[in-house]
Amino acid sequence: MLVLSRKKDEKIVIGDSITLMVIEIRGDKVRLGIEAPRDVTVHREEVYDAIKRENTPDSKQG
Repeated sequence: MLVLSRKKDEKIVIGDSITLMVIEIRGDKVRLGIEAPRDVTVHREEVYDAIKRENTPDSKQG
């Protein structure tokens, strides 16, 4: 895992098409802005995990 430090309004660039920007730092929370192409899905981890669980064969009842 790459660990970087950024201040408010600073960016991280991933590849040629994804940019993360620190929008706000308030206490122990950081707000990030993400610019990515429409074909790149972006989810919070808990949402991503829920989607994966819904799409596993074990979770389908029929």
